[in-house]
Amino acid sequence: MMAAIDSERELSGRTHPACCNLDLLLKNCQIEQVRRSGPGGQHRNKVETGVVIKHIPTNFTGEASERRQQGRNRSMALFRLRVNLALGYRISEISDAPSLLWQRRIMKGTLKVNSEHDEFPALLAEALDTITCFEFDVKAASEFLKCSSSQLIKFLKKEPRAFAAVNQRRLEAGLHLLK
Repeated sequence: MMAAIDSERELSGRTHPACCNLDLLLKNCQIEQVRRSGPGGQHRNKVETGVVIKHIPTNFTGEASERRQQGRNRSMALFRLRVNLALGYRISEISDAPSLLWQRRIMKGTLKVNSEHDEFPALLAEALDTITCFEFDVKAASEFLKCSSSQLIKFLKKEPRAFAAVNQRRLEAGLHLLK
């Protein structure tokens, strides 16, 4: 289970939903078991192993049905919900410094995290909130986050929808596209 980024920030309500303690996040969610087609044969067609998790305050969802075990699908659906929240929900105010989670993940200016790691959605939310706060100036956002611009861009590319969204907003703001 993921630890909260900063318990002080979480209690103040300034924490992004993708960064919340999982139990706290699930209190605001509706979980539905569904049947889906796909691999698994007859077992798949008669058992509700698919899971859809909906975050009620934001209306974002995450779903998974590719596994035969409902528990594994639930974990995947929760991870996908957190990624969707990181992509689509913005916090307008950032703190004075990067979160403890972000600081733990930076080693000599290099951000170390796999896109499938449990902390990835929280880091993605923080990166996108920071970039948005700095009006899509990736250089200024990377300086605040204590990493290089290239590291921040490389991190965004781990989630192609995030990279495309930042480029779209940069284009709308009259800035050059990131490569």
